[in-house]
Amino acid sequence: MKHSRNWAGNYTYQAARWHAPETTAELQEIIRRSSHLRVLATRHSFNDLADTPSDLLTLEHFDRIVELDTAQRTVTVEAGVRYGELCSFLHHHGFALHNLASLPHISVVGACTTATHGSGDRHGNLATAVTAIEFINAEGAVMVASRTSHREHFAGMVVALGALGVITRLTLEVLPAYAVQQDVYENLRLAQLAEHFDAITGGADSVSLFTDWQHQRFHQVWLKRRLAGDVIFTTPAVWFGATAATKELHPIPAMSAVNCTPQLGVSGPWHERLPHFRLEHTPSVGSELQSEYFVPRSRAVEALQAVFTLREVLAPVLLVSEIRTVAADDLWMSPCYQQDSIGIHFTWQPDWTRVREVLLLVEAQLAPFNARPHWGKLFRMPPERLHTLYEKRQDFQRLLRSYDPQGKFSNPFVNAYIFNS
Repeated sequence: MKHSRNWAGNYTYQAARWHAPETTAELQEIIRRSSHLRVLATRHSFNDLADTPSDLLTLEHFDRIVELDTAQRTVTVEAGVRYGELCSFLHHHGFALHNLASLPHISVVGACTTATHGSGDRHGNLATAVTAIEFINAEGAVMVASRTSHREHFAGMVVALGALGVITRLTLEVLPAYAVQQDVYENLRLAQLAEHFDAITGGADSVSLFTDWQHQRFHQVWLKRRLAGDVIFTTPAVWFGATAATKELHPIPAMSAVNCTPQLGVSGPWHERLPHFRLEHTPSVGSELQSEYFVPRSRAVEALQAVFTLREVLAPVLLVSEIRTVAADDLWMSPCYQQDSIGIHFTWQPDWTRVREVLLLVEAQLAPFNARPHWGKLFRMPPERLHTLYEKRQDFQRLLRSYDPQGKFSNPFVNAYIFNS
């Protein structure tokens, strides 16, 4: 099977059988016959979240943009659609999404069901745009849930980790298209961030800080500003002590910026600036491992200072780290549930033997801040610890059992981290 490994190459799927249905009827029959089943999207998870020892589905043939409702300002997409394709379609029709992740290569459904995020003090993760879900339950019946029809439980159904059923369509809120200007600054000192945290993270609609944790500084700060019409933001040469870049940069300084979206204050469409990487190029490094932890925004500076103490152990295994802010949401299993947060992201060398040991040290430093790991990335946190971080976990358990009483859509990951079994 050509998709037997994930995007980064660090994980090999263990499924006994692979399926790529082309119709809803075919998909329903596969679900009815299967005792255990999971769905694979664009393979951007770094752990076994999407895996199963039984039947593994890919919905690559469910790749249509179903409807753009300009009156309701929503768009409905099938499960195989990636953000890159959706964004091009929306922009062509004069619409946009509220935010995007670093990579346009990921699927809409996969990103939303794991609470993947973009950046911005006022922007929730990508799943906060979801207004309706179509999924097939364990009996093979097509179900539809929305903010209005399932008001009490919808917040638990969006970030469902693939355990609710097989999502076939999502409906998202859209807004009028807008332009974005991207500027990069170099060498922002940690002391400046500590003193001016709100002003720095609020300095643009989306702010990303990159560091290798070695010198009490962030070697790059990426600022993405929404523009009013054709008005260009005048970029100061010095900003909180950091200096404006004079050439386009990659977050990893040794790498070419050719893979990255345009910088240097050149304005452009929202979907060509909000991601860090171009759809037609290799995202990030490619051969890498990733981890990410979310801590309350109110403890952000303390958490960053704690990670800086690990600079010596991080240096041999780290490619780069990125820090972004994410607004609070009400999605039960979102790492940003009811708390404004920062995401501390680690892009690692592809060496799991060494990374797994360093992760224990990172998690120990972040434990006082109740750090929540990204569901689809690498972490070492024991299930019993993670259970204490999600106050709605038991409600989520009951929700899953109501739609899937036999656990058809569960797997070892879900059993351990959600059901404690």
